[in-house]
Amino acid sequence: MNETIKLFWRCAEKFAARGFLVAALAAMAFAGIMARPAAAEDPQIAARRASQVKEFTDAQIIEGFFKIAFGAEFHVAGRVDRIRKFDGPVRVFAESDRADRKAQLAKVVADIGKHVQHLDIAMIDSSEAANVRVKLVRDRDLFRTISSFYGAEKAREIRTSLDPQCLSGFRKNDNFEIEHSDVILTVDNGDFTFLDCAYEELLQSLGPINDTASVPWTMFNDNVSMGYFDVYDQYILNLLYDPRIKAGMTVLEVRALLPEVLIDVRAWVKRVNDLKE
Repeated sequence: MNETIKLFWRCAEKFAARGFLVAALAAMAFAGIMARPAAAEDPQIAARRASQVKEFTDAQIIEGFFKIAFGAEFHVAGRVDRIRKFDGPVRVFAESDRADRKAQLAKVVADIGKHVQHLDIAMIDSSEAANVRVKLVRDRDLFRTISSFYGAEKAREIRTSLDPQCLSGFRKNDNFEIEHSDVILTVDNGDFTFLDCAYEELLQSLGPINDTASVPWTMFNDNVSMGYFDVYDQYILNLLYDPRIKAGMTVLEVRALLPEVLIDVRAWVKRVNDLKE
């Protein structure tokens, strides 16, 4: 069996290089005291969600799909000119002693499952039955964990090239079907960073692994941080996991199908997000 590993990571500089939007989300208590509700969304995420672009042309969606679903941000081995995806249920196991982060991760997985029509994804309690393993570690243990996964030499290369706060990779078979993915997330860099990493790395572990700076609406852009599953990337994942788009397809094969598939994907994304005409 020909096994290929793809690695992709998020840089710490990505978060340091940009000023985050700061939104004050508060509720006026009956006595007139300002207080943030216990279940309120992280203010940085809420601000981004409120200002996100939700309307895109067919050309904008299709262009982004080809840029993100083909290629690879960091290429280790194997061909990257084919569709890569799971062909069957995706079961996610989280390894951590942080119950709060595991609960947040479970919500991320459920949110992805809710918004991608043909993707069967769910958390599972058994590592043996999982095909996506998420290891939640302290920031100080990140590179030790990367070394245990990919070896000391590759870990040093990653650390020298970038200062990652999270990382993911997958193994595929000869048919370009993903067989297993590994995701490493740090738990002690704040809620926004944790959720931003969790969404991108989990979604990339499903196949769309090529980051691009030329698409401004996607989280698969090192200049963009979101912390939630945005509408544009829902288009990308729904196109990828439509049953008509098969693992191993070439650009030409996908191009012939995409206009038809996009009609159905548009209807689904509109319905699940309650978008207006």
